[in-house]
Amino acid sequence: MKQIIAIGGGGFGRVIKDLKIEKYIRSQSSKDNPKICFIPTATGDDSSYIENFYKAFDSLGCKTSHIDFFKRTINLRPHILDQDIIYVGGGNTKSMLAVWKEWELDIILNEAYENNIIMSGVSAGAICWFKKGITDSWKDSQATIDCLGFVDGICCPHYDEEPERIPYVKKILEANEISECYGIEGYAALHLIDNKPRYNVSFKKDTSCHHIFLVNNKVHHKNIDGTIEVDL
Repeated sequence: MKQIIAIGGGGFGRVIKDLKIEKYIRSQSSKDNPKICFIPTATGDDSSYIENFYKAFDSLGCKTSHIDFFKRTINLRPHILDQDIIYVGGGNTKSMLAVWKEWELDIILNEAYENNIIMSGVSAGAICWFKKGITDSWKDSQATIDCLGFVDGICCPHYDEEPERIPYVKKILEANEISECYGIEGYAALHLIDNKPRYNVSFKKDTSCHHIFLVNNKVHHKNIDGTIEVDL
């Protein structure tokens, strides 16, 4: 079974508290002590972000590791393929993807996904799995960029958290630049199983994932069926 857990915003990168979404991700593995690898490329391998990852997932009984691209880099393929879960951090999506392609990590991650290793991540780490993603990698504007394409569709994180997001999605829908989009709010995650959106995972009250599309030239929002309110 292939799984992607795409988080719109929140989690250990902001605050280490109840770890609701982290517990949910961990629970998707059948292992007692699953191996989870953090890829913080989008922040330039920020040391405090890496430290928070270890604090969060070590406390959940995981076997933790991370990948550096701005220090000496390990042999990627055997390490990635030995994991149970991959977690990709937020930050600059465009720069992250450029580094990955230079190291052929995009190819290795696709092999891992096909081998049923769970893919997860927040913000940049949410949109990267889709065919396209909506990003603020540029300082003063939103943009739609090509991503890894493990699953079809376009993804927009921080849908309710950043004021530019909703107007940008509306604009590109009405201009017929896209036909649909998945908008993931902060403190919510879209759980895809075998390439299909299956669950809206809410880890804060009243947060959702939306399927956004045009009907008769009007923008419509439909909540993803199968809401899971996480209180682990």
